Amino acid sequence: MLASIQRFFQQALAEPESGSGPAPTLELAVAALLCEVARADYHTDERELEAMRELLKRHLALGDAAVEELMALAREEVETSVDHYQFVSLIKQHYGYAQRCALVHMMWLLANADGDQDALEEHRIRQLADLLHVSHSDFIRTKLRAQEG
Repeated sequence: MLASIQRFFQQALAEPESGSGPAPTLELAVAALLCEVARADYHTDERELEAMRELLKRHLALGDAAVEELMALAREEVETSVDHYQFVSLIKQHYGYAQRCALVHMMWLLANADGDQDALEEHRIRQLADLLHVSHSDFIRTKLRAQEG
């Protein structure tokens, strides 16, 4: 028994990356951040899910089946992730500033989809915008643009 425990720790220390799974794709990172916004108020409305589908279809140019699979993977990733670092760092690495602002705009559109922009959703978007290094003025601009329609 002691030998099996010792073997487990040797494997875990020798291969620390093997248990963490594959790195997320850029598409999954975008979907995961949108999932974070949708679940920020602890209630995911069907209108929010439909808005997320449409945003992902438009932004990533994916079909219905691919979007459904991506949303399921994103939900799973968000529920098992400890923080947003892996998603945010991937987006910062591959998206320019204008694309990150567009992503924050998508977050606002998603938060407004159910007709009730919650303070928890706003707080989550603010956190994510800060992590994405989107300026406060652009954070506000994207919010106002999303409210206009």
